[in-house]
Order: sequence, then C-alpha cells, then structure tokens
Amino acid sequence: MAETFAVRCPACGRENAYAPPVFPCACGSPVTPPLDRVASPVPLTHRNWSETWVAVRCTACGRRDEWPQPEVGCSCGTVVRLPVTPPEAMDTPVAPPAARPAREDAAAAAPAPPDPAPDAAEPRGEGARDSVPAPGVRGPAHIPLPVTGPVPRPAFRPVTIRTARDAVATAALYLRWLGFQDVRQPDARPVPSAAVDLRAPGLVAQVDPTTAPAGLRAVECVWLNGLTASATSVYFSLAGYTEDARARADDLGIPLFVMDLTGMPQPVNDPADELVGTGA
Repeated sequence: MAETFAVRCPACGRENAYAPPVFPCACGSPVTPPLDRVASPVPLTHRNWSETWVAVRCTACGRRDEWPQPEVGCSCGTVVRLPVTPPEAMDTPVAPPAARPAREDAAAAAPAPPDPAPDAAEPRGEGARDSVPAPGVRGPAHIPLPVTGPVPRPAFRPVTIRTARDAVATAALYLRWLGFQDVRQPDARPVPSAAVDLRAPGLVAQVDPTTAPAGLRAVECVWLNGLTASATSVYFSLAGYTEDARARADDLGIPLFVMDLTGMPQPVNDPADELVGTGA
C-alpha cells in the first residue's frame, strides 16, 4: 500500500490526507506515480483530457505507460493536481536477477524427506486414551459460537475514468457500494455534456462529467428532484464545486463527492462523510 501524506490546499490552507493510487503493470507488478514532493500542488480550474495523463515507468520491468494524473479534492470544493516526477529523471538500469550457486539449485531440486508414519507421529499413550469419551458418556449438546462483530464493508474497487461514460459508471458502482440497490443509468443513450441522472429506490443522484465546477443551480436541481421523489439527493462532480454550490449543499444536507481519474470518489462535505460512514 502506498504511503499516505498530507497535501495542503492552496485555496483554504487545509491539509488533506492522500495516498497515491496503485496501478497494475502488464508484468503484474504494482506501479505508483512518483510524486514530486518539492513542487506545489496546482489548482485545477479547467480539465483537459489530453493533459490529465502522465507517463510512469515500472520499476520492475522498465515498461512505460500512461496513467491518470494524481488529484486531491479538498472539502472547500477545490481540486488540486499533484506534480509527478518524469520517468527521464528517474531512469535507472534494471538489474538482472542474480544467479544462484549450483549447490542451491541442487538442494532445491532434491526430493523432500517422506512424512513420518502415523504411528510415529501420533503415539497412542495414556493421554490419547483419556481424550476419547467413555462408553455411555455424552459430550456437550451444544457448543456456542464466539460472538463476532458486524461484517465490515469491503474496500471500494475504483475503475479508471477515461470518458464521460466511465464517470457515470463509476458513480453507479460507488452508490451500489454504499448500499443502494438497483441503481439505474440512462438506457442506451449517449451521455450528454450536462449532468446525468442516476436513480435507485430512495435515491436521486446526478453525475457531472464535464470539466467545469458544478454550480449553485445544479445543486439546487438535484435537491428539488430528491424532494419530489422523497429520496436522498447525491451529487458527483469531476471538476469540484463553486463556493456558493458548496455552501448551499451544506444548508440543504446534500452529500457532495468529487471524482478523480483514478475512479475513487472523495466526500467534500459533512453530509457526504456521514453517508460514507453509515451507508444507505
């Protein structure tokens, strides 16, 4: 698991805990973008799909692939982009595996000694006879099982966001992970540039896959839709939220989430934190 460290928001100065994402290389080894701790985070005001991918080199096989640029969403609604050290600055020759001595290879190829005979492994002494119940003596009728706590919710498995439809699918997966059942997406229709509705029993959600921060009107619209359906209103955004939208969502109790390109939604206000903690 990647190391967690604090990232200071350049807008409000708040420190947010962040763990770099881990991606699977084609060779099977985990790949983590090497963050530049010296450079300062850059606020994301406009998202360009062609500039949200960075080159990362696998330290195991040397393969170079494109992965999403690490981003952090702050509770103030700001999204910052974290600088990544380019592969050229970290290029080191991959050392070949060291050869083992011939004696170690011979020892590894030698057959294992046979298991001891049952009589030798389990001696039948006086103690062994004492462990068998005597004829006519019954054992306990019921052995109570130990008390266990509730089964914890498994960790959410994010899906990399490359298109607007990926953002909608990720939000639907996250809502199912929270406990909402039968989350529905638009039926066989292309995802428009505006927010996309997701519905489930007791839920009205909207996903904004555009590159502009969600505004006040968008938050109020999802609240009105939830009020009409007597359901919980939730909003997902790729580019964060404006200050007035964030304040209005706090007043109305609407959970707000921001998604980065790794596909991991992050809560940005107290109603969202409460929804993550309690589930549907």
